[in-house]
Amino acid sequence: MNGQFQIAVHILTLLSKQPDELLSSDYIAGSININPVLVRKEISNLRKYGLIDSKEGKAGGYTLGLPAQKILLSDVYRAVKVQPALGQAKNKPNPNCPVGKQISQHLDALADEVDVTIFNKLNTITLADFSGKFN
Repeated sequence: MNGQFQIAVHILTLLSKQPDELLSSDYIAGSININPVLVRKEISNLRKYGLIDSKEGKAGGYTLGLPAQKILLSDVYRAVKVQPALGQAKNKPNPNCPVGKQISQHLDALADEVDVTIFNKLNTITLADFSGKFN
């Protein structure tokens, strides 16, 4: 998995900790210590899933699209997941090798199992639960 999940959860946690404020991408980027362009890209994706709302203009910014109690971390995972949990090899194994000809199907099955396990665990944690760990 790449860092998108961590970035997305960081963004959403910031928004949940300051529910009455519109946060700018610059402010959020400062907290994550990344370029605001990357924050805006992730926010755009989270907006597509209804997890973030935005207000345009000079006094604009971002807020949660739903109450933190209604956002599951599995919703975030689903929104940012772009590759299998165990990654994917770029090379194609040798089809003439007894292991090479079967390795992909067995690793794909294992990756699916791991992905389901991750999703099921995240499905038990709300953003409010996670945000509650911060004082």
